[in-house]
Amino acid sequence: MENLQDKVIIITGASSGIGEATALLLAEQGAKVVLGARRIDRLEALAKRISEVGGEASYAVADVKKREDLSNLVKLACDKYGRLDVLISNAGIAPTSLLEELRVEDWEDMIDVNIKGVLYGIAAALPVFRKQGFGHFVNTASTAGLITKPTMSVYSGTKFAVRAISEGLRQEAGPNLRVTIITPGFVQTNLADSMTNPEVKAQIVDSMEKMAMPPDAIARAIAYAISQPAEVDVNEIIIRPTAQA
Repeated sequence: MENLQDKVIIITGASSGIGEATALLLAEQGAKVVLGARRIDRLEALAKRISEVGGEASYAVADVKKREDLSNLVKLACDKYGRLDVLISNAGIAPTSLLEELRVEDWEDMIDVNIKGVLYGIAAALPVFRKQGFGHFVNTASTAGLITKPTMSVYSGTKFAVRAISEGLRQEAGPNLRVTIITPGFVQTNLADSMTNPEVKAQIVDSMEKMAMPPDAIARAIAYAISQPAEVDVNEIIIRPTAQA
């Protein structure tokens, strides 16, 4: 993990779950983390935890549905530290349901957060990375982006899109930029909080309780990808609980 020292790393969806665990681990390893999420109280508390153990963290409210929030987060990193090494686009929601329920607002929210949020991050960071001559995108997908099941159609579609966008970005990036897709299975997070169908939510919560990995498992995978030498590009890490089919 020696290559993490002093790296400037933005994390969206940083206030809980995978984002929070990743921020704590990277800061512990010497990175300067820039935290973005919608809940300012959670960001403040997380930044305080990091600073109390000798780490360095900055933060700003960032709703990834708003392009300007991503631009402001990148600007914060560059203004404070003079550069940006890594953008981790981690924010995501999963209000899954059967298509026939016609929960169109949920569909739109997933598209706005899970797809457009990643694109807005690319739009904000790519010009900076090109100017610097280095940079690393880490985009959180899902095993739902590998296989689709009932109730998961739209969510799976957004995660298939994240994988397609990330792979296209990798091919366009050239020799100086890196792109990593992180593809988790069941993780013990509050993702179910975004679910509006109570039956589906109960099923997901039950599955999480039975088999979900701790968020720290994904944080370690992200740290591994970032810590590789500059000429090594870890393109995708798929990480599941052993009990997940």
